[in-house]
Amino acid sequence: MGDTSFWMFDFFGKVMPIFFVVVIGIIVLSAGKGILQWGRNNKQPVLTVDSRIVSKRSQVSHHQHQDTNDHLSSYTKTTYYLTFEVESGDRMEFTVSGEQYGLCAEGDAGRLTFQGTRYLGFQRYMRVSGEEGTPGAFRRMNP
Repeated sequence: MGDTSFWMFDFFGKVMPIFFVVVIGIIVLSAGKGILQWGRNNKQPVLTVDSRIVSKRSQVSHHQHQDTNDHLSSYTKTTYYLTFEVESGDRMEFTVSGEQYGLCAEGDAGRLTFQGTRYLGFQRYMRVSGEEGTPGAFRRMNP
């Protein structure tokens, strides 16, 4: 009976190191991807272009954790996104802060500043009201 149960320890002795290496590999690859994107963004020029906000969206993720004392803790994280359309018709989506998300509305026009995939800011043009019953036009504000 002693020899038949030994295979289980031999199995875990071989599988657990492989599992550990795979998990560490995934963590290293994820960190490396973030560092590479950061480096690529730093090499890009800072651009400021005329654009219009064409879409807003948010993504809510909810996490729960139960500790050893049966206490349940949870938190919610909301990520905010704005999609801009530039004069060429290209669209770009950026992650923005909740404050910036709240200040922007779909249809706002202005100057988008970005570096690679990194959002740096958006300066809205001042909206001037048109004739009664027509939507307001946008006018550039002097920087």
